[in-house]
Amino acid sequence: MSTRPRVLLADDYPDMVKAVSRLLALDCEVVGTVTDGSDLLAAAQRLRPDVIVLDLNLPHVHGLEACRQITRAHPEIKVNVFTAMGGPDISELSFAAGASAFVSKLAFANELLSTVKRLCVGNG
Repeated sequence: MSTRPRVLLADDYPDMVKAVSRLLALDCEVVGTVTDGSDLLAAAQRLRPDVIVLDLNLPHVHGLEACRQITRAHPEIKVNVFTAMGGPDISELSFAAGASAFVSKLAFANELLSTVKRLCVGNG
């Protein structure tokens, strides 16, 4: 794996895409951003990132379904679910769909960056 993890970001909110991209760019190579679940599936196939930072609330293909499809087709790609969706089951559903990590958007900056870095060094 390269020294700078290759990250694909999927979020339907453009301002969040910008903010998270800036944060991740400090230590990662952001290889792409998408705002749609079907675009995410195509970008994952094309770009083969080390990590996908995935919001669950995506149009066309829900984030949980996208996570299932990506982790089945590309088990080498780590998926970090990054969502504001609440409820006690959402992290469990994310892991059941194949996610390697779960970060609440409420914990945003510190936890997201450290989780992506941890996944890329093989401790995820």
